[in-house]
This record gives sequence, structure tokens and C-alpha cells, in this order.
Amino acid sequence: MKKLFYITLICIPFLSTAQIVDEAVPSKFSPKEFTIPAAPVFDMMGVTPSFINRASDIKDFKVDWSFKSWKLNPNIAIEAQPIWEIAYGKKDIAKYQAASTFMRKLSTLDISVGTVQDETNDRRLGIALKMNIYKQKDPLLAKNLYAGIADKYAKEKKQLEEQLQLLQHRLDTTTNILEKPLIKMQMNNVEQLLFNQANRRRDEINQRAKIFISENWNASSVDVAVGKIFSYQTDSAGTLTSLRLNRNTGFGAWINGSWGLGKSWLLSGLARATLYDEQLSFLVKDINNNTTSATTAIANNQIYSLGANFRYGSALFNFFAEFMYEFKQTKTAAEALDKTFKTQSSNLQVVASSVKWTGLTPNNITIGGEWRMSRSVILNYGMRCIFDKDWKFTTFVPVATISCLMR
Repeated sequence: MKKLFYITLICIPFLSTAQIVDEAVPSKFSPKEFTIPAAPVFDMMGVTPSFINRASDIKDFKVDWSFKSWKLNPNIAIEAQPIWEIAYGKKDIAKYQAASTFMRKLSTLDISVGTVQDETNDRRLGIALKMNIYKQKDPLLAKNLYAGIADKYAKEKKQLEEQLQLLQHRLDTTTNILEKPLIKMQMNNVEQLLFNQANRRRDEINQRAKIFISENWNASSVDVAVGKIFSYQTDSAGTLTSLRLNRNTGFGAWINGSWGLGKSWLLSGLARATLYDEQLSFLVKDINNNTTSATTAIANNQIYSLGANFRYGSALFNFFAEFMYEFKQTKTAAEALDKTFKTQSSNLQVVASSVKWTGLTPNNITIGGEWRMSRSVILNYGMRCIFDKDWKFTTFVPVATISCLMR
């Protein structure tokens, strides 16, 4: 539990939502996301509690921590939306609302970079790009969500300032010294109301935003993404030595969609293709003298992943169960090798039984959930059960992540 404790300490500054409100339009307090999704690069690496994550997009910088054990490994990802930050992040919300549909979709372009250390102490590095192509509800387009707030507090401010001027005039003109303490107390009360107006306005905005998110937490959405992962062998000092050629070094593309069912259910689906090269070690037999020798070659392969995830709950916390199925385009290593490796002599043939590659456990069932600790922090957790092609139980893996938005 030590790692979770350390991560929570790091996130404590983001648990507070206290900010200063001084603009007429509450753009800084508009709900920008219905959830805090996993970084796409972590999604491709398979180090998130659920393989099939919710489709969503963020409008802030974000940092993720992922861990499968309580060892303090530097498993971290950083995520941002550069077009949003440049074109809309520091501007009035009205600019985003007036933008074209194409530009609003382009503003969801998301880039994430991350690194993890796996169970074999290999260092994995990756980068991923993601874009939202469909959004049933856009929180930033909820123009009527804050209707009346600006006018309400502008009118209140004017009335309080007028009341303060009248009290000041009474204090300056009264000849009854016994009235002065009472007038000063009244002035202090009015000044306190003026001083706290920003906080009261912020609280009302946040309360409306909370209601909006609660009502639409499972709004439908669709994302598309691509990513590239590299896996390196490391020495005892952690220095990167050589690139591994297996499924942990490859290119991936996927589509991820979520569909709301009623008020409490969310169905998510994932379809992904991963292309990679795998270095194979095998034996070659010389037919003339019946001798064998060891050699290596690179084989091309593809893995296809399909899965579905059911969530039940609310914006604050929910639980999920999912199933993920993975399969290779080429069934055996020997078949993949035949497509890429050619012997230089007709007297040589590959010993098929000696060709081995990274095994694939095609069936994965995961149960878990998420807890939104605050507007800016979310905890995801899951227990992944892995089965082979014959549905024989292989192992289970506990996974947890903490994500913090840098508001």
C-alpha cells in the first residue's frame, strides 16, 4: 500500500477545487469532461485496469501512474491536447462555442507519452495520438447551464456596493457615538458578503456542473487512436541496451466507443490491430549431411483485439466487467516464418518444431471499477483473469492507476 499512499500525497494539491472567479463567463468552471480517461499510450500498453476504456476527452494536462505491484517503478504517462491549449484553452468559452464542427473535433486531438517497466525489467516507451470523432453531449456547449448566474451576482454586487456607500455616509454624518459600533458591524457584514461573492458564485457554478455531469456521465462517445511502443532490454543500472522485437514493440491503431444505456449503464467496445516484428530463433537442417544449425530471422505478425465492457454506477463511482479476445493473423510461428524467411540453399529446411515465439493468451476477463476522488483525480482498479485458448485459467493480474488533471 505504500505506493498508493505516495501517489495520493502527490495528488493532494489537485483535490482542492478552490479557485478565484473574476470573469463574466464561467469558462474555467465549465464541466469539460465526464470522466478522466486513461492515457491512450497506457491503453495500448495494456497497463490500465480495463482493456476497454471509456471514450472521452480531456481539456487539461494530465499525468497517470500505473502499477501492477507495490514496487515504486516510474510507470508514468503525460497527456495533453495541444490544439485546445493553443486555440481555446486561454480564451473565452464563447470562441469554442462559435467554432466550426471540424475545429471543435480537431481540438480533441490528444497526445500522450509514457514509460513503464514490465515484469522482466524491460523498459517500455511509447507515444499515442487520439481524437474524438463523435460526442453525444459536449459539456462546453451547454450554453444554458449557467443561465442567470452572471446577472444575479452582478445585481447583488451593485446592491451591496450601494448599501456600503449608504452605511459609510451614515457613519460619517452621525452625531450619535453609540450608533457607530452598530454601523461598523453592518459594514463589516456587507464587506464580508462582497468578499465571499466569488466563492459563492464558484460554488453555484460547480454545483450546476456537478448536476450536469451526474446526469450525463454515460453519454455516448467514439474515439480513434494510433500509437507506437518500443521495448528495451536494460542492464542492472537501468540503462537501455537493445531493442526487443516482440509484441511489446509495435504499431497499433484502434477505435473505442461508448454507448449510454439508461441512466446507470454504459457499454464500451474496442477494436484494435497491432502490427509488430518478432525475432525468432530456430534450427535449420541440412538435408545432405543431416546436420542442424541455429539461426535467427524476423517474422511479421499482427494481433487483433476485440472486446466489450459493461459499467454500472454513476459519475462518482462505478463498477465494470469486461471480456477481451485477442488472436494472431498467423496461427503458428512456422507459418509466419515461411512468409519472411527464405533459405539460400535448396538443401536447407527449417525445423518447424524448433520455431517458437511469444505466446498469446487470447481470453481475458476483468472486473473492477473507478472512484472519482475529486474534479481532478480519479482512481481506477481492476482484477484481470487470463485464460488460454481452451479456457484454462492461467493467471490473474491486479492493476491500478491514478490520474490527475493539472487544473
